[in-house]
Formats: sequence, C-alpha cells, structure tokens
Amino acid sequence: GWTGEIHGRVVCDVCGDSTIGPEDHVLEGAEVAILCITKSGEVLNYQAFTNSKGIYTVAETMPESERWDVCLARPISSYHNECTHHGDANVGVKFTYKLPSGYSHTIRPFLYHPTNVPMYC
Repeated sequence: GWTGEIHGRVVCDVCGDSTIGPEDHVLEGAEVAILCITKSGEVLNYQAFTNSKGIYTVAETMPESERWDVCLARPISSYHNECTHHGDANVGVKFTYKLPSGYSHTIRPFLYHPTNVPMYC
C-alpha cells in the first residue's frame, strides 16, 4: 500500500504582523480540515486537532491507485480564549500531493490573531 502524511502548525500571531516571532505561541486544540481527492476521484475529508506543540497530522495508507492527488487544508477554529481570528485573508491552502509513499507534506503555518493586540506590539 501507499502511505501519505500531511502536517502543519497553528500559531497565535500575537502582534498580527503575519510573521512568526518570539512573542507568538502555538495553539493547542485548534481544528484543521483537510479535504483530498484521490487518483480514483474519491473525496476524503479529514479533521485534525493540534497537539501541545501546535502540530496537526493526517496520515493514510491506501492502494497506490487510490492515493491522494489534490488536497485542500484550511483552519476551522481556534479554541484559545484570546486568539480566535483567522490571520490570513485566503485561509485555504490547495496543493498537489506528488510525494512517494512514506513521505509527508508540510503545510505553511496557519495564523490566528488575538482579539486585542497587546500594547508592546
């Protein structure tokens, strides 16, 4: 069988500057949805939550003929009290999955902004 993995991070962009700096922190328990279309045309929908390091992972083993072809990842929600607003105007990340079996695709971090930006920013 073929094995694929998709992972990434969800971060609280404290100052809302769209870059990850020392003031920013990862978000545990943030929800991410990943939708993949397989080579055979089947649509697979995954839901993942971030761990204590802010990392979510989706992995699948399937026949080579039914492996992922195109996927779309998007953040669904952050349960963090202060950091709940999507930081990206275009939040979805669409990509073609061309990796051989056993490799993983890393998605750029999804950023959330705080409701109130701190004074030190």
